[in-house]
Amino acid sequence: MILIPEHKIAEYTDRGWWGTTTLWDLFQQQVAQRPDAEAVVDAANRADFAHGEAQRLTWGQLSDAVDRFCRVLLDTGIRRDEILLMQLPNGVEQYIVYLSCARLGIVVTPVPVQYRENELDHILAHTQAAAVVTFARIGKPEGGHAAAAMFAQMQAHAPHLRSILAWGDEPASGCIDLSRDCAAAITPADTQRLAQAEREAAVTANDVFTICWTSGTEARPKGVPRSHNEWLVVAPSIIEAGQIGPQARLLNPFPLVNMAGISTAIAAWLVVGGTVVQHHPFSLPVFLQQIRDERIDYTVAPPAVLNMLLQNTALLEGIDFQRLSRIGSGSAPLSEWMVRGFAEQFGVQIINYFGSNEGAALAGSDIDLPDPGERATFFPRAGVPGFEWSVSTTRKIRTRLVDLDTGEDIAQAGHIGELRFTGPTIFSGYYGAPEMTARAFDEQGYYKTGDLFEIAGDRQQFYRYAGRSKDLVIRGGMNISAEEIEGLLLSCPGVREVAVVGVPDAVLGERVCVCVVGREGQPPALVDLVRYLRTERHVAAYKLPEYLLPLAEMPRNPVGKILKTELRAQARSLVGSARKEMA
Repeated sequence: MILIPEHKIAEYTDRGWWGTTTLWDLFQQQVAQRPDAEAVVDAANRADFAHGEAQRLTWGQLSDAVDRFCRVLLDTGIRRDEILLMQLPNGVEQYIVYLSCARLGIVVTPVPVQYRENELDHILAHTQAAAVVTFARIGKPEGGHAAAAMFAQMQAHAPHLRSILAWGDEPASGCIDLSRDCAAAITPADTQRLAQAEREAAVTANDVFTICWTSGTEARPKGVPRSHNEWLVVAPSIIEAGQIGPQARLLNPFPLVNMAGISTAIAAWLVVGGTVVQHHPFSLPVFLQQIRDERIDYTVAPPAVLNMLLQNTALLEGIDFQRLSRIGSGSAPLSEWMVRGFAEQFGVQIINYFGSNEGAALAGSDIDLPDPGERATFFPRAGVPGFEWSVSTTRKIRTRLVDLDTGEDIAQAGHIGELRFTGPTIFSGYYGAPEMTARAFDEQGYYKTGDLFEIAGDRQQFYRYAGRSKDLVIRGGMNISAEEIEGLLLSCPGVREVAVVGVPDAVLGERVCVCVVGREGQPPALVDLVRYLRTERHVAAYKLPEYLLPLAEMPRNPVGKILKTELRAQARSLVGSARKEMA
């Protein structure tokens, strides 16, 4: 499946930015060179959230597991260009699925484990996915989420969904039992069959590898296709900014479903031939113990977690900071105190990342911004003539800062505008959504990020993040569309009007606050709103509101538009107050 315009392929290939190497090619190279080296490692607490014991696979063992899963895919009749929806927690199975699909030309559409029918119905219908791969259970052994059974029920109104494949104990009726079917050893006949299937698939570097999902201001998630080339071209921004060396050991706490996780734990991992240690769900004690036990060279952590650690440095005892000398962070503004503190107390450089699933990306490294205070606040003004930066990706992209009122380019400091990107890292369009794609790009072909920046620095060499123009709540690095939750709650009994805003949170960055005008004067209680979203609309848990702001009426401007700036100010007063209600 190739969705990239031919002229774009020709231009970036001629420039040497895109090539012919696929992710599967890189995997085969690593297997040939380092078959007995560790490739991927499960979290030690795997039994808390998934079936089975934690696994440690070498490159050779991972290759064998891929062969076995590919055999199942062929047996089920899933073929090149068909779409496989994957809902799995962070673990070795994700690598088996990704690599198998890279080999056979099957498109993976990964989704967060929190997604339920509300999000999945849309994704299944939109992609016409031929199959799903998941676990029988995701979550704690005494309960958890019966993922395979959920998909089996959904299959009744999704005729295109031919197969549900599930690892784990006793998958739901009608599901393919991967724990059983992947157990048999590969025979010589299997090897020949797999080789033939690989030749027939003839996957190229411009074929779509994944369709990831991003939540913008629209009520429904949008699919972002990315090819092998589009993933590999972003790997240098991770490797070079983080100074990740060959065979590095990487700790991955990000869900392996979007840009943040895949760019590091798949693309960069394959390039450097490293070891990925998986982490799930985020647990600070487990995370810190993994850093100690697994001899980690590089990892990432949210700003709030790094702030907390610097305030409680006893938690960091026993960590080898000679080895773990760089930690990536982002998704929220960094504190100068935190970036400087890690550098001065531990010799650790915090790398500041800004990015999106669509491929917009900036990286503030200690090479380009050696001063920790500047690195906390600024990013290189990448893709602008006259400035040179260490990360090679900056020489392949172009950026412009645009005044949203006039559409004019901003070239001077002190004027906030929208940052826009073009280049080989940027996607070509949302999957099956031409109208959304048209709105995402400007008349010059630049992707409109919806993020606000201004020019800064003594030579005007930096960008400074100034906020968002899109109506999003970012909770723990996950984008939540305010419009989506508002649309769902309008049908909740007792709700006349509703608006969703984010309120600051020291750990997660933001939490969801619903501002509600009741039909009979008094709005429903927060617990009732949460119950409605969870049980009636089957909304992912991370989207559920945690604060309620009851209102007699919505604040509006003269033309009737709800004033969310005023709502955010009122909602902030709820933080830490007695009015907070936890569902």
